[in-house]
Amino acid sequence: MSQQKVDKYKKEKYSRKQQLAKEKRQRVIYRITGCVAAAAIVGWIGFSVYARVEENRPVSYTEVSLDAINDYMSAQ
Repeated sequence: MSQQKVDKYKKEKYSRKQQLAKEKRQRVIYRITGCVAAAAIVGWIGFSVYARVEENRPVSYTEVSLDAINDYMSAQ
């Protein structure tokens, strides 16, 4: 092996632990980012479906007659 190759190997060997730690951090960051993005997409789809279902749901109204209360309040 030439001296350049030997020096390159020693340099790589010296920084191998730091390089592996950096790669491990990057993998963890990518996984966390992917999970957050997937959760956001699933939440967005779920909210969209819920909003569409609520929009199409028939609305029922109940009329309340307040005549008795108005009569009572005006009598005082």
